[in-house]
Amino acid sequence: MTEATPCPCISGEKYSECCQPLHEGKQHAKTAEQLMRSRYSAFYLGLVDYLIETLATEQRKSDDQAVLQNTIDNTQWLGLKILKHQQKAEQAFVEFIAFYQDEGIAQLHERSSFIKKEGKWFYQTGEFLPAIKLGRNEECFCGSGKKLKRCHAL
Repeated sequence: MTEATPCPCISGEKYSECCQPLHEGKQHAKTAEQLMRSRYSAFYLGLVDYLIETLATEQRKSDDQAVLQNTIDNTQWLGLKILKHQQKAEQAFVEFIAFYQDEGIAQLHERSSFIKKEGKWFYQTGEFLPAIKLGRNEECFCGSGKKLKRCHAL
């Protein structure tokens, strides 16, 4: 990715100023939402080690590397939409939809739980939620700035 490449998390920022410093370990996420965005970008970019590093220790499994790599190899991520972010001192929830290409365009709608330990946020668990219906005149989830009906019409 170049210096000016938009961040895959659809924040509107450049990757170099958004998720890249987190991916490279130069910064830590200040909020659970920022960690969620950086984890989405890590899936998009295939950064398995980052995904494991930002997973709560008690949730890690011996086959995480293989499972995550399989997901990355078989998924084309298209966009991220954050719906809700609730954060307290050491715990947070982020509800989001990650759009991906499967046999058509599909959604991963999840309410994720995060925990803060020793000043760093970690992903704990996720509750899968039903897909939502998007309006044809909504802005497209891919970050193009176009209406959904003119871009990734479902």
